[in-house]
Amino acid sequence: MNTYLSIVNNMDFNTLLHEKAELINHTLAQLLASQQIDSKLKESLKYTLGTPGKRVRSALVLWCCELAGGQVNRNAEIAAAAIEMVHTYSLVHDDLPAMDDDDLRRGLPTCHKAFDEATAILTGDALLTLAFEILAKEIDEPTIAVKLIAQLAQDAGPSGMIAGQMADIKTSMLDTGCSSSIQNRVSRIEYIHTNKTAKMFRCAAAMGAICGGASKQQIDQLSEYGLKIGLGFQIADDILDVSASSEQLGKTAGKDAKAAKCTYPAVVGIDKARELEKKLADEAVAVLRPLGKKADTLRQLAMAMLERTK
Repeated sequence: MNTYLSIVNNMDFNTLLHEKAELINHTLAQLLASQQIDSKLKESLKYTLGTPGKRVRSALVLWCCELAGGQVNRNAEIAAAAIEMVHTYSLVHDDLPAMDDDDLRRGLPTCHKAFDEATAILTGDALLTLAFEILAKEIDEPTIAVKLIAQLAQDAGPSGMIAGQMADIKTSMLDTGCSSSIQNRVSRIEYIHTNKTAKMFRCAAAMGAICGGASKQQIDQLSEYGLKIGLGFQIADDILDVSASSEQLGKTAGKDAKAAKCTYPAVVGIDKARELEKKLADEAVAVLRPLGKKADTLRQLAMAMLERTK
């Protein structure tokens, strides 16, 4: 642990993230290769998991395991792969015509464009169920496996990500143009973003901490940190949707405004949205104060969120 911590501040954060992404990519490829899956479905799974994502959520799993236990272990690698599978499934389904109806994801054709709608639906289904299968089978300690499965189910399910997605759809359909009061709109946006995005960051932080043998206090601290950077991440997404190009984003820009979605820039303006993003990053860093120097990478992550360009 000491060797890792002594070099972390001397390395470029993007290099640290890239190293974790490479490890996650290797783990995903290894796990997928071991599965007996229909050839067309396996091709679509390789396609969606192989697109060049940032791997921020899964890297967070690994960093929180390092913080709690001093190094990345195999359980954390499996947990990181599982959360990446669930995140990717959510993107595949989000891009479908019945949801956000997008043709581009991570700079490449979306799954239903590269294959077809039925294959995309089944690809998402396969990724979601495979995530829980690998946690059940590959985690070496049953009690840890149960905790990880419960955490992922809670944050990705109907009281987490799905709740946020449902509220997002209802808001788009019922409040075209965001016609309610500003206070109500801000509360609704916070509910949507907290559930749809931030809870999966909380999940990543908690799963990593569990794999690293963290105390309950550490898990609580890292979970709070995850919620704050997750909400900040989504605010940055909202800002980029109106300020960046499709080429920068790797997906279609300007879709939120066209769909009359309630976003932070739409309700409070870009300047205020940036203030909120900065406030959340500062609060996330403050949460880490009791964890000392070993949380430096997580501090860097919180600040890197403010400089996102895609």
